[in-house]
Amino acid sequence: MNVLNFVNAFFSDGAHWQGYDGIPTRLGEHVQYTLQALAIAALIGLPVGLVTGHYGRGGNALAFIAVAGRALPTFGLLVLMTLMLGFGLINVMIPLVVLAVPPILVTTYEAMRSVDPAPVDAARGMGMHEVEVLFRVELPVALPLILGGLRSAAIQIVSTATIAAYVSLGGLGRYIVDGLYQRNYEKVVGGATLVAALALVTLAVFWGITRLTVSRGVLRSN
Repeated sequence: MNVLNFVNAFFSDGAHWQGYDGIPTRLGEHVQYTLQALAIAALIGLPVGLVTGHYGRGGNALAFIAVAGRALPTFGLLVLMTLMLGFGLINVMIPLVVLAVPPILVTTYEAMRSVDPAPVDAARGMGMHEVEVLFRVELPVALPLILGGLRSAAIQIVSTATIAAYVSLGGLGRYIVDGLYQRNYEKVVGGATLVAALALVTLAVFWGITRLTVSRGVLRSN
């Protein structure tokens, strides 16, 4: 039985579309984990990246943090958190946030540093406060790259949030973990397909956000 047959069998089974283990429920759980982790990571990474990028300081420290964050094994961190804190959602959030902060942090910093200094100097010459320079001059120009960092983080979270199933939580990872345990490869392939599809939807969502929030002049120049 090939992969396409597994996919067809999984999605054509009505039992997979209802109940606590149905696709809508598991998909909703996965999206919830993703949004929560992305929101926390953005609250950490965006302000630090914006401020350090605006003043041009701390680039080496941010690079070190990014390398350290990416070097940490997500699953190993999940196991460590579970041993320390027991089972719970926080054990999943910590590894996902650690995974998502580096791309947001570094990309935001680099986006701010890539802004042409001429309009920034002109804004200061007109008497704009540093906060106004940041939000009215630099941020609109840097926004496409910043959204790119958020998009990268979101994709990584979507792909990695399957680890929630290893600590008895929900999400699309339940199909993969339970399917492997039951040797039900139809469920494994179905779960993996849903994760891949959600990643593609995430890409589309960020494309739409970029089109709606970034000015046409900035889009044309990128």
